[in-house]
Amino acid sequence: MSRFPHPRVLSIQSEVVFGHVGNAAARFALQRLGVDVMSLPTVLFSNQPGHGGKRGEAIPAARLDELLTGLEERGLLDGVDAVTSGYLGDPAQAESVRRAVAAVKSRNPDALYLLDPVFGDEGGAYAKPGIAEAMARQLLPLADIVTPNRFELASLTSRRIENAADAVDAARRLGRPLVLATSTPVAAGRIGTMAITAKTAFLVTTARVEAPPSGTGDLLAALFLARRLKGADIADALSAAVASVDHMIRAAGIGGFIEMPLAAEQQALADPAIGERAQPFA
Repeated sequence: MSRFPHPRVLSIQSEVVFGHVGNAAARFALQRLGVDVMSLPTVLFSNQPGHGGKRGEAIPAARLDELLTGLEERGLLDGVDAVTSGYLGDPAQAESVRRAVAAVKSRNPDALYLLDPVFGDEGGAYAKPGIAEAMARQLLPLADIVTPNRFELASLTSRRIENAADAVDAARRLGRPLVLATSTPVAAGRIGTMAITAKTAFLVTTARVEAPPSGTGDLLAALFLARRLKGADIADALSAAVASVDHMIRAAGIGGFIEMPLAAEQQALADPAIGERAQPFA
């Protein structure tokens, strides 16, 4: 029997003491779907800023490198099936992520790298200056899967995205194997999520929700990656991941929560009720 019988992911993103964003969203989702997770924190905050400020700090890049070296020395990067990275607290951390991806892929050339370029949203950029540029320069060329929202996709490609066709065009300009484009404009009152390759595109839509809870992008990326690692095709992985996230958004709204109720509603992560399946987009 393999030393590691389940798919394994190295997740490099933010960590909060309270709340469900970054690793605090991705780790639980991955584990709930049967994926083992090693998580490296890029920042350690008391909470996500939606609670009215925060305390904590970015983890120095040298500390990330030290932790990564500790994993390497003990053979714990052997058999890793994917690396995922999200929010960075400092531009220098991009080199640490690049090193982690290279280390994993040198041991497993089939390992995936999912880049969630977390640096802004419809309200504008919120990451520190230089982070978006470091992601584009050092990490984007390595990515097998990229999961930008509308703002991030537009920023990375210098394209206006007014509809699904614009999203497809912009995604293909990134030149990566697979792009998961979130918050894509579609019909009135609806929002789209698209999975786009060089030759195919799939679209699934859900009801637009004003002021959804934080961390939905982190959760979507983790769920999509988990299902791909477990063997789902692109359309099925997209359908299930979007359904799970939509359930969490609606459950948070019903309960009046600022956080996604991941523990209470965890069955929707593993077995979501799929309302709309992803359809090919011409």
